[in-house]
Amino acid sequence: MKLKLFAAVALAATPLIFASSVKAGNSQDLQRLISTGECQRCNLVGVDLSGAHLIGADLRGANLSQANLAGANLEGADFTNANLKGANLASTFVTNVNFKKANLNGVNFSRAQIIDSNVYGASMDNLNITDAEIFNTGIGVGGEEGAQMPDWD
Repeated sequence: MKLKLFAAVALAATPLIFASSVKAGNSQDLQRLISTGECQRCNLVGVDLSGAHLIGADLRGANLSQANLAGANLEGADFTNANLKGANLASTFVTNVNFKKANLNGVNFSRAQIIDSNVYGASMDNLNITDAEIFNTGIGVGGEEGAQMPDWD
């Protein structure tokens, strides 16, 4: 009976062990980003990077869904093919940022400054752009039928 109970507890705890190792992976990816400014295809789901200086950061293909980047400086960062679904980019400085083919669905860009950034092929459903300053970037309310979004490449 004790053996069956032990086996049941061990099986129930197995997902917790894997969850802990995933969090450790996030921690390692976050440390890599902070120390090198590069984190291609990293798992940064839900991380808090509020106020971070990510100038020129290489985050191509990274998963930053639900991440908090409020108040961050993203000047020159590359988010090509990145997943930022539901991320908080409120009050961020976004200039010369590459969001090509990124998932920006549900991103909060309220009060952000978005200047000269590439959003070619990006998914942008349900953006919050309240009080955002947007210049020379294909983000806006409404749009023109057949309008072409420029690409840097």
